[in-house]
Amino acid sequence: MEKTVTILGINGRIGHQAARAFLAAGWQVTGLGRADRTGLAGITFIAGDADSSADVARAAAPSEVVLDAVNLPYDKWDRGRFEMSLSARLAGLEGSGKTLLYPGNIYNYAAQTHVLTPGTAQHPARDKGEIRVRLEGMMQKASHHGLKVVILRAPDFFGPGAKGTMFDLVMLKNIEKGVLAYPGDPGIGHSWAYLPDLARAFVRLAEERQGLESFERFHFAGHFKTGHELRASAERGLGRKLELRQENWLVYRLIGLFVPIVREIVKMSYLWQNPHRLEDPRLDALLGPDFLTPFDEALAKTLKSYLPDQAVARQLVGKAA
Repeated sequence: MEKTVTILGINGRIGHQAARAFLAAGWQVTGLGRADRTGLAGITFIAGDADSSADVARAAAPSEVVLDAVNLPYDKWDRGRFEMSLSARLAGLEGSGKTLLYPGNIYNYAAQTHVLTPGTAQHPARDKGEIRVRLEGMMQKASHHGLKVVILRAPDFFGPGAKGTMFDLVMLKNIEKGVLAYPGDPGIGHSWAYLPDLARAFVRLAEERQGLESFERFHFAGHFKTGHELRASAERGLGRKLELRQENWLVYRLIGLFVPIVREIVKMSYLWQNPHRLEDPRLDALLGPDFLTPFDEALAKTLKSYLPDQAVARQLVGKAA
């Protein structure tokens, strides 16, 4: 099999990490974006618009596999904009015989559904979940017309330099003051995907694509941790005690009256009020034992990337080694 992949949205968090993982595995990587901000040697960059079918077809032409890592700003999903964006990319790929990899999330499921497997019925609790269900339906339809589709669903992710997430914007906002903010009940488990691990999982699925059906869903379990466990891990990484402070969602609701993106985040707060654990024995078997980076190591490396104090950063590297 040719080891060639095109990454749409290569400048984003998932796209960038995936490019690193595919390069490390010996793949030829082509990236599509408006400008080359990856800073990665060894990729072929193509300037273009991921909402243009022609640009997508042009960028995907040399590759057997395409990873769609395109996302829209959180407050720009409505009025059919996400569906129109995906529709353009599918139009550029349908009938190509390529394999499309797509990062899914857990918005598709009801709040009271705590164990999520690929076979779990999808009953979204919010409009963003309804959008996600429609997107997956569009991809399933495309899989009947000469495009193999593999959706890899993952929980909240974290990782070195992954800016603009709940993890860094909310939880770490006062970490230098010794405070770890937590958006939910710290006694309730929450699932986490370490972004470099998730990227490597995409590589593994790409390598196993010939044995997959035309439309597949997999669930990346990651690490299931309570807020207390997360704090204890962070304390081990930092070598000092931290205050675990539970966030007040009422404050965010008030801010959301004036800031659209915060209003959209509040809509999904139920994900922090209920435990959601992803399970997929089939994917676990494909990835093999000891695939995940140990949580302490992953968290220490992530914290290091956000802390400006180089002495602390060196301390974290030593603890993670």
